[in-house]
Amino acid sequence: MSRIGKQPVVIPSGVDVTLANGSITVKGPKGTLSRAIHPRMTVTLGEDEGQKTVNVSIGEQDDVEVRALWGTTRSNIQNMIVGVVDGFKKALEVVGVGYRVNAQGNKVVLDVGYSHSVDFILPEGVKAEVEKNTLTLSGINKEVVGEAAAQIRRIRKPEPYGGKGIKYVDEVIRRKAGKAAKTGE
Repeated sequence: MSRIGKQPVVIPSGVDVTLANGSITVKGPKGTLSRAIHPRMTVTLGEDEGQKTVNVSIGEQDDVEVRALWGTTRSNIQNMIVGVVDGFKKALEVVGVGYRVNAQGNKVVLDVGYSHSVDFILPEGVKAEVEKNTLTLSGINKEVVGEAAAQIRRIRKPEPYGGKGIKYVDEVIRRKAGKAAKTGE
């Protein structure tokens, strides 16, 4: 049984959750998110100890696919609620001599050691802020923010010898020793 799937998702005040035609819509102070629900999942709105909740259940079905989707569905709904209330952020650090990053509207311009600048168009709903060599992406959809950060990191992955490249701020790069100097004869 899914320990995560069994837990109800508490709906904070100021957030409106609606279920219609196999999809769930969450509306909050930062925006609105919508997601289709897998047909084998049962999602219900309820009340638990005076608080509004969303419950995810599987009913009598008990196979591997349904159990795998149970906790995932509950987590996705929880992330939607957190996104419309607080939002999500991912911070990337650009490390290297001459490496720069600039945010221009919905575009991020990266100078990361190539003969040309790399332009990355941000997906809708993602904003970028630059402070020194740190790029912070923010938005209400956790998946979109995370995917945008991963695509930017892919432009110049950090290398293990000099540590140059684009890395997450909390990421630890395992460093390798370079070539050892030859000893004199």
